[in-house]
Amino acid sequence: MANVILPVSLGLNFKNDFVQIIDGVAAPTKETRYGINPANLQPNAEAPIATSQDLDRAVDSARQAFSLWSKVPYEERKSAVLAFANAASQLSTEFRDLLIQENGKPMPQAEIETSAAIEWMRAMANIPLPEEVVEDTDTRRIITRYTPIGVVAAIVPWNFPLLLAAAKIAPAVLTGNVVIVKPSPFAPYCGLKLVELAQRFFPRGVVQSLSGDDNLGPWITSHPHIDKISFTGSTATGKSVLQSASKTLKRVTLELGGNDAAIVFPDVNIEKVAEKVALFSFLNSGQICLNVKRIYVHESIFDEFKAALVKVVQGYTIGDGSQHGISHGPVQNSMQYERVKTFFSDIKSQGWEVAVGGDIGSSTGYFITPTVIDRPPEDSRIVVKEPFGPIVPLLSWKDEEEVISRANNTRMGLGASVWTQNLDKAMRVSKEINAGTVWINNHFDLSPLAPLSGHKESGIGTEWGINGLKGFCNLQAVFLNKDTLE
Repeated sequence: MANVILPVSLGLNFKNDFVQIIDGVAAPTKETRYGINPANLQPNAEAPIATSQDLDRAVDSARQAFSLWSKVPYEERKSAVLAFANAASQLSTEFRDLLIQENGKPMPQAEIETSAAIEWMRAMANIPLPEEVVEDTDTRRIITRYTPIGVVAAIVPWNFPLLLAAAKIAPAVLTGNVVIVKPSPFAPYCGLKLVELAQRFFPRGVVQSLSGDDNLGPWITSHPHIDKISFTGSTATGKSVLQSASKTLKRVTLELGGNDAAIVFPDVNIEKVAEKVALFSFLNSGQICLNVKRIYVHESIFDEFKAALVKVVQGYTIGDGSQHGISHGPVQNSMQYERVKTFFSDIKSQGWEVAVGGDIGSSTGYFITPTVIDRPPEDSRIVVKEPFGPIVPLLSWKDEEEVISRANNTRMGLGASVWTQNLDKAMRVSKEINAGTVWINNHFDLSPLAPLSGHKESGIGTEWGINGLKGFCNLQAVFLNKDTLE
């Protein structure tokens, strides 16, 4: 890498020594905290609690690093990201096991997230971002180019702590920015180790981390010398982020909550589609913004589909994700566990009919039995709100325009899916769905090359793909006058 001195390699200890990185080196803190293994409620390792002074030091280092890193050629930045991804791949087993411990994912899902984190870095590094000539005449040439914004803060949630850290770091540094990663206090470990690993491939100050408590997020979003916020989390918190960032006109990308509808037409293979819809409803124990949150099934196949769905859900195995044969792990943290439990309380108080599940169950971890509610009222909380847990309403429909209207009747607009053998019909319906992503005969099928964006209150801006890269850039127009001036 031309004119860049890499810091001395840091050894990685995946059992202990979880440190934040400021200016290329470990930055100890006086106070620490620890996350909880949600499968057994045992404390994980100590993690730092950053101070406001730590943030100021990280931002100062980032600003100094930006003045050099932004001048490094795109191809050299690409090489650094690819080398970083290759190193993460060498440690995929360690990252997988750490992810299971801090998040509770079953082993196969943890392996998928770990592989996806590496794939996202590699794929985004291979997206070109050239200058574009929009006009070229005898007298002038107009060029548009994408220039780095500056200091980026990447605020990472607890449900995909490894993938989303990687998928924010890679495009940020690839486009010439520097990045400060703030992992969730509920799941800080993978993010901290990823940033520690990054020190082998980027100059000091280019990739940093800060770990903290509830104070750190507001300090970051209001800091006058942070130029962009990339945030993934709830819509409520996203609104607070936007309000705070607006005071200094920070650039903001918000990937927020969803209330995805799955519309099932009567011509489907009922057993196959029921299995798929169940998968995408309860994947990660319902803790994905793009999970199916509302299942709309045509009335002519409703009873048969419900029976098939119940059969699938009854076959799930709930338990500690570190054990083989487990299909679904716990809810990740006590706060979310208590929130999801309120929906189970509504079963009795609201008189909802349960198709399968319905009990929290008793265990030493944050485990909740996957549950399907049979045709609750359309205005009930289970339909209107996002539980972000393993409970989902099953609803019937008769008229196509009516079900499209019901699917769109939400303040969210993240994703949706249409299930039918009639692909022309599916394409027609997809055009009427108000959501950033619409799948046909699938759901939660993602690509680092495709944009992820939310409509309505599901977000602002775009992540991933060429649009995601541009979201980390300022757009600049250059007017070149070809006439000789004397």
